[in-house]
Amino acid sequence: MPLRSLLGLTLLILSSLACGHKPESKGPARHYQLTGRVVSLNKKDRTASIDAAEIPGYMEAMKMDYPIASQAEFDSLSAGETIKAIVNVYESGDYDLSSIQKTDTAK
Repeated sequence: MPLRSLLGLTLLILSSLACGHKPESKGPARHYQLTGRVVSLNKKDRTASIDAAEIPGYMEAMKMDYPIASQAEFDSLSAGETIKAIVNVYESGDYDLSSIQKTDTAK
């Protein structure tokens, strides 16, 4: 009987630990409108190098690598396209792009 009790207690503890695990929050985000041209894509890191126009209130025009939040949005991108998107800047210092829209599909 003590072995059963010990096993039951162990399962209860493991179960509560598994249920209590939450993914780390990146904190609240600030959102900025980005417009730019996709220079290149890195499938391994799911990032896009974007030659972006100035983002008023955030940064000057520059080429920079941006993580893409959605795999589907990443897969829809091609080098040479011009896009507009939302830059999400989190309290943690992380950032990514979302709500990507193509503004010119000509290459």
